[in-house]
Order: sequence, then C-alpha cells, then structure tokens
Amino acid sequence: MWVDGWNDGSECLGQLFFLHFLGCTEIFLLTTTTYDRYVAICQPLHYTTIMVCRICAGLVAGSWMGALAHSLVQILLAATLPYYGPNRIDRYFCDVAPLLGIACTDTSLMEILVVSNTEALSLGCFLVLLVFYGDILASLWRRSAEGRRKALSTCMAHLMVVAIFFGPCIFIYTRPFSTIPADKVVSLLATVVTPLLNPLIYTLRNTEMKRAMRQLWGKQMVSDDSSTAPFSTPRWLWSQCSF
Repeated sequence: MWVDGWNDGSECLGQLFFLHFLGCTEIFLLTTTTYDRYVAICQPLHYTTIMVCRICAGLVAGSWMGALAHSLVQILLAATLPYYGPNRIDRYFCDVAPLLGIACTDTSLMEILVVSNTEALSLGCFLVLLVFYGDILASLWRRSAEGRRKALSTCMAHLMVVAIFFGPCIFIYTRPFSTIPADKVVSLLATVVTPLLNPLIYTLRNTEMKRAMRQLWGKQMVSDDSSTAPFSTPRWLWSQCSF
C-alpha cells in the first residue's frame, strides 16, 4: 500500500481512525456482552432489575465513547510524526505500526505509547472477560447437568467470537513493533475473516434459526425426492389392462 507523503495522508488517517474505532467498539461490546451473560447465569433473579434499559444504553454509549477516545489517540500519535516523499507500507491497510516504520524520526517513545495504549485496552478487556467467565464456570459446578448444558450452550457462540477476535488483536498489538510475515495474514484475519464469521456463528447458535433451517432443508429434500422419483403408471391405465 502506498502513502504518498503526508499531504495526501488524510485517507490513510481516516482508514486508521475507522479501523481502531470499529475494532475498539467491538472489544468493548464483547466485554459488556460478557457482563450480560454473567448476570443472566449467576444472578438470574436480579437480571430484569440490573439490566434495565438505562444500564444497557449506558454500556453501549460508553463503548462508543471509549472507542472514540482510543481512535483519536491513535490518530494524534500518527499525525504528529514527519513523513517525506512516497512511502510504501507492507500491509493491506494503514495502521500505526507500519506508519511508525516509515516516519523520518526516532519513534522509540511513540512505540512505547502506542503499545501501552493498545495493550492496556486489549489485555485489560480480555482479563475482565476471564474474570466473568471464571465466575460463570464456578457457579455452574453447583448446578445440574442439564443446567450446565443450557448455560454453556448460551455462552458458546460468544466464546467462539471472543477467541477468533481477541487472538489476532493480542498477537498484533501486545508485542513490540517488528514486522514478520505472519502480520499480514493475521491482520487480514482480524479485519475481514472475523467480521464475516460473526453473523454465521451467532446465526447457527440461534435455536429459532436452526429450526427454520431444518424445516427449509426438509422441504428441499422432499422437493428433490419428488422431482427425481421414477415414473409410475397411473391407476386408470392399470385398470384398463387385462392379463
């Protein structure tokens, strides 16, 4: 990808802003969704009094505001660096790490600030997730086998999304900036593959959706069987035949 000087770097900055804004929003929303699962499983009788509309709206608004603050910090850190002439970054999109690599100044302090910011965000939210799910697993030991199965079935889709999203984020943003061949593949996985898998994962874990898919599949199988059934002689033709 080309970054032709900083006079034409507004598109790169815009891409950097939306990349971190949407990614950070998803991190916060995954964390708040974990809190929702925690209240629903560990405090089911108090769920309707805790997760009221005001609390849910505050959690969503806080996720957006936190993501906005994080992305603005990334933009300010990248925009204050000097860039001269045409530059090439070995990525599919603009990010802070490759931009620091083409900056015409010492970026040691800037790397520490960026790594501290992103590492505190991703690892902090991931640790909160582990604490909530630790309490959930501890509470499940006191339940019956059927109760454990239902609770784990409720959390399975969320756990799959957390694993495929936090894995690439922690790999990219919680280590010192050094370009390795796997960076491009992992970054593509985090920005393209994971958003594509999210609707599929949540859809396949939805009970009503699975029931509708079974009914649709059953109707399709019946129609295929009827269309490929061998030709059968009508009854009126058999009645006119004499043997």
